[in-house]
Amino acid sequence: MNNTNSGNSISSSSIKRNYGLPLILITSLFFFWGFIHNLDPILIKHLRSAFQLNHFQASLVDSAVFAAYFLLAIPAGMIIQKYGYKTGILVGLFFFAAGCFLFVPAANTVSYPFFLGALFVLSCGLAILETAANPYITILGPPEKATQRLNFAQSFNGLAASIAPIVGGIFILSVEPKSQEELATLSQAAKLAYIQAETSLVKGPYIILGLILLLVMFLFLFIKLPDVTESDEKSTKNYFQVLGVKNVGWGVLAQFFYIGAQIYIFSFLLVFAEDAIDMKGQEAKYYAGVAGFLFMVGRFAGTFLMKYVSPQKLLRVYSVISIALTVWVIFGSGISTLYALVGLTFFMSIMFPTIFALGIEGAGSDTKPASSLLIMSIVGGAIIPPVASKITDISGNIHFSYAVPLLCFVIVLLFSLRFRNIKSS
Repeated sequence: MNNTNSGNSISSSSIKRNYGLPLILITSLFFFWGFIHNLDPILIKHLRSAFQLNHFQASLVDSAVFAAYFLLAIPAGMIIQKYGYKTGILVGLFFFAAGCFLFVPAANTVSYPFFLGALFVLSCGLAILETAANPYITILGPPEKATQRLNFAQSFNGLAASIAPIVGGIFILSVEPKSQEELATLSQAAKLAYIQAETSLVKGPYIILGLILLLVMFLFLFIKLPDVTESDEKSTKNYFQVLGVKNVGWGVLAQFFYIGAQIYIFSFLLVFAEDAIDMKGQEAKYYAGVAGFLFMVGRFAGTFLMKYVSPQKLLRVYSVISIALTVWVIFGSGISTLYALVGLTFFMSIMFPTIFALGIEGAGSDTKPASSLLIMSIVGGAIIPPVASKITDISGNIHFSYAVPLLCFVIVLLFSLRFRNIKSS
């Protein structure tokens, strides 16, 4: 991957001195969007109970979130290409904060579509932020450390994943929701009052996060970021042509299916615990916290292992293990299937940043449009969970739905094998 002239000529200590503060600020963004994404499992569980949704309807939370990535990734790339990374980050933070504040009227109006709209606005901000931050952090330093650097930053995404389910469980799932049978005994007025009380529980965490994001936006506004570019030459290709550059096309395909698997596994972990082994949300939230913790540990461990093992080889090994664990989730029974599902998160941990970094490696002047396409592929998170959820609704067995993530991990494995062949040719 091409780097700036300064990145190639200055020493390691110089890089740390010049890029230290920008790296810290950009890394903080990985924590924030990791936190909000990992509130989604709590939100799905909560809204599913409050609005009495089936699995497919509940999965529309993921669709609202990740449709934004598909729609905003290319406009985000255009903003960044024309105005720079800093402007992209500021615009992303604005929409992120605005979406958080929209949870207040969504709760006040007791409207599930309004919640989906707030999530969409919030996710427009995330799409812009990720389009800017992922490639930006790969070029803030030596190119040979790009994958390792991105995995390290994504580790803080994992840290957020371990904290968010616990925080969300405390504030949003503070009381086990009423069952459908209990709701059926309530009068219409009492039922509406109950739903109003349930939806109001989500306001506090999102208001606090929105205020923090405004503070972070203020910091970015007044702190100078290095205007790093991958090449003095602008891309002359359209987005379809960029798909043919190096590993970009395969990276987009692998990222689409990987994100779909990750989102379904995390988002429906609490639902799986309830449906498969009749575990209540108050207990299941701790398993979600452990899953997030393993996701974080996996990223730190992956960053360390990449000093000794090539990223594509580690991706290959982790894909095989993920396939094996998913097979057990499908065909196993009892609490061991929940353990397998939680264990999966460790081996998924390196997949997004590794696929991303390998996908844009060597793209040169096409890095920004390639990054947009890789962020655009996150739309897999909007499509895969509803497909898997529909299998649950049709079959009445949530275990069978994990055949979809199984297929996703097979495709990630094929990407890692393909990349090895390219590297060795």
